[in-house]
Amino acid sequence: MAMKELNGIHHISAITADATKNVRFYAGVMGMRLVKKTVNQDNPTVYHLFYADEDGSPGADLTFFEYPGLVRGRAGAGMVHRIGFRVASEAALGFWAQRLGSAGLESTVEGDRLRFDDPEGLGFELIAAPTEDAPLVARHPEIPEKFALQGFAGVRAFERRRGASHQFLADTLGFEGTGPDAYESRGDSRGSFYVYDAAPEARGLGGSGTVHHVAWSSTLEDHVAWRDRVVEGGGDPTPVIDRFYFRSIYFREPSGVLFEIATVGPGFATDEAKEHLGERLSLPPAFEHLRAQIEPNLTPLPNPREKSPVR
Repeated sequence: MAMKELNGIHHISAITADATKNVRFYAGVMGMRLVKKTVNQDNPTVYHLFYADEDGSPGADLTFFEYPGLVRGRAGAGMVHRIGFRVASEAALGFWAQRLGSAGLESTVEGDRLRFDDPEGLGFELIAAPTEDAPLVARHPEIPEKFALQGFAGVRAFERRRGASHQFLADTLGFEGTGPDAYESRGDSRGSFYVYDAAPEARGLGGSGTVHHVAWSSTLEDHVAWRDRVVEGGGDPTPVIDRFYFRSIYFREPSGVLFEIATVGPGFATDEAKEHLGERLSLPPAFEHLRAQIEPNLTPLPNPREKSPVR
């Protein structure tokens, strides 16, 4: 049976030094829904926060590992340096320029995109280009649905040697070339761009405000076959890791960017009712017995959806 193409970006994981400020910015300012509050499964002493649309859909899921007090990083060769989100219209760009300005952040509009950095220096662009992909939207009282973020458009990465990854992306992962240094991963229901820019001279430094990895969407049925395909293409993937909410393999593409292929499903409603996603600390079954040790060491976070008490 033929494998299905990867269905664009599944999630993007980045690093923050302050989970509380992170929640206030992404849930409060950007209007995303905090859909899962859990721990880094490779280091359960720190938070792993997941923001997405109302349903916690792959394609809208931006996640952060918290390392309290970590120094600011800097994107360099082999790192994603800008994350693109879709918005519905150029009117949305005006709305966001104003909203970001009220939050103390500068932005610039160039054509159909608005560029800005988050409070820790992570680069973003909001893109008002036509798409057939369904909008993946979260609800926020201050953000009209017509202006809300609609899921990922794609990412831009830095490469040291031009074209180094072309064969791997095209032949192994099935990305389609869309222009010089530009690709698209498109499956049954979604697509995402993956574009290279020339790397700056300065070496990249992992730290707060940097992207850790970008994950691409696979079906559960094809996941092991994708691992085999990566091996055949010269990649060195991890074994399949069960992350409880999805299954994952990780590998570096030839330009050095850390990729993951993650499955669509089981999903975030596996251990919480959809209407209560992200309200309590969720621990996968393998970590539940550690709750009494883990929870007291994590900073209590605001619940962005809690109604303020009536006075």
